[in-house]
Amino acid sequence: MRPQTPRKFHPHPFAYHQEIELEVTTLTNMGQGLGRVDGWVVMVPYALPGELIRTRIYRNDKNFSEGDLLEVLRPSPDRVPAPCPLFGSCGGCQYQNMGYSAQLDWKRRQVEELLRHMARVEFAVAPVIASPREYGYRSKITPHFDPDSSGAVQEIGFLRAGRRKEIVDVPQCLIATDAINAVLEKERAAIRAKSWKRGATLLLRDTGSAVVTDAAATALTTVAGLTFEFLAGDFFQNNPFILESFVRYAVDQARGGGARHLVDAYCGSGLFSLFGAREFDTVTGIEISVSAVERARGNAGRNGLANCTFTAGTAGDIFQSIATAGPETAVLIDPPRRGSDEDFLRQLIAFGPRTVVYVSCNPATQMRDLRPLLDAGYTLRAVQPFDLFPQTKHLECVVTLER
Repeated sequence: MRPQTPRKFHPHPFAYHQEIELEVTTLTNMGQGLGRVDGWVVMVPYALPGELIRTRIYRNDKNFSEGDLLEVLRPSPDRVPAPCPLFGSCGGCQYQNMGYSAQLDWKRRQVEELLRHMARVEFAVAPVIASPREYGYRSKITPHFDPDSSGAVQEIGFLRAGRRKEIVDVPQCLIATDAINAVLEKERAAIRAKSWKRGATLLLRDTGSAVVTDAAATALTTVAGLTFEFLAGDFFQNNPFILESFVRYAVDQARGGGARHLVDAYCGSGLFSLFGAREFDTVTGIEISVSAVERARGNAGRNGLANCTFTAGTAGDIFQSIATAGPETAVLIDPPRRGSDEDFLRQLIAFGPRTVVYVSCNPATQMRDLRPLLDAGYTLRAVQPFDLFPQTKHLECVVTLER
């Protein structure tokens, strides 16, 4: 008996739940295997390049279809057993079934392809810098839960793959640190011992000396001898095992063009600024969050760095307070996933820094933002991805441009 077709299902080119064989040729930057049937794109999660698979179609879009992976008929040599029993149901990881060296190679290819299609430029992307830990690296997780009608909580974990609301129960997370997993068990028991009126999100942040569970609490962590204070619920990079080499590389790229001054836009609590303070005559950090600026100032004082200035600025006047000349200055930007807006990029180009180092956790928006800089006369010097998020589709990428 065929399943009932959803009301909004578009019936072409495949019927609902039609099963087809598919040769997977590549990966999307969302971590899905991609193949073509008579030129029509079909995307399937957890399918690897080089595999012949059987898939069941559940959606036809305007330009592509999506299917579930039913069977691997011819496996890729890069396929490995996923160590997590929840892999494929929990939406947190996409690549546990792929050997780590293959993960790194495909992430490099994806950056190169985005550079070609979004920035419209051919440039050799450097091999991805690997994380020292493939598992047990993540220093912050935020499991969710929703109570049932009686107020009891069953599932505590992360969204089910491909769903927007359903939660998968996650007793242990293999990409989180051992310290987090030890505390997670106790936190789960405490939640289930209570009655709840509404759902909530847990916070578990491993600072290296303790696991903090209060988002409003002050967290202290040390990176390469520098001490950072920040609110536990605020953003701070979540892979401490690669963090020093990642930040040092970005700062070294900013210094390599010969600039004497550094502007750290989107500076947060001062991570890049404090590393840069020992390499530049002056460092100016700019951040829209007043509380983050206060933390950054405190962190500079805590580490005895007197050449750092931090300012709370809006996107509309971000460079007005900069006293140094553009040709003597490097600008390091690390925007949120949505990237930089057009107004910010216009101001950046008008300021005219000698070097721009663009750090991003979303290479798609990063490569989109490169085009205005390239059109303004900047040239690419380096594109270096870092794998801060093994087993997942995510990565950080550092792009260096010079005028």
